[in-house]
Amino acid sequence: MQSLDVISINIWQILISLLNLLLIFLIFKKFLYKPVRKFLDQRQKAVDDQYKRAEEAENSANKAKDEYEERLRGAKAEADDIIKSATATADLRGNKILTDAKEKADGMLRQAESEIELEKKKAEDDIRKEIADVSSVLTEKVLEREINRDDHREFIDSFIKGIGDNNDSND
Repeated sequence: MQSLDVISINIWQILISLLNLLLIFLIFKKFLYKPVRKFLDQRQKAVDDQYKRAEEAENSANKAKDEYEERLRGAKAEADDIIKSATATADLRGNKILTDAKEKADGMLRQAESEIELEKKKAEDDIRKEIADVSSVLTEKVLEREINRDDHREFIDSFIKGIGDNNDSND
């Protein structure tokens, strides 16, 4: 039979292996674990800082968006006010132009009426003079004597006035 030395358990060898393992663990811990842990902490801090900056940028962007929307609402309100003001001003100017045109037309109408009245009076005066002249000529011929023109004119004017007063009271 063969010997089973190959499978045998040697306590010293196990202890030495365990000590080697412990020693390697301590060396790794001292030289690798702490620097790797430090590197991982720094990396985690950098990632956290980056997330923090991203969150601040997002907050800043949201704040800027809110300000922009507020300004946009203000600009829309201001534009509406400007449009309302311009419309009101245009309405006032239009009304003023219409009022001025109406006043000018009324003035022209009054002026035309006064001119008509003046022309009417002038025509009446001309007709009275014509009647006075014709009546003086007729009276001269009828009476066949010479009458003082001024006396006769005065007589005819009073006669025509009397006729005019009678016509005015009939109207």
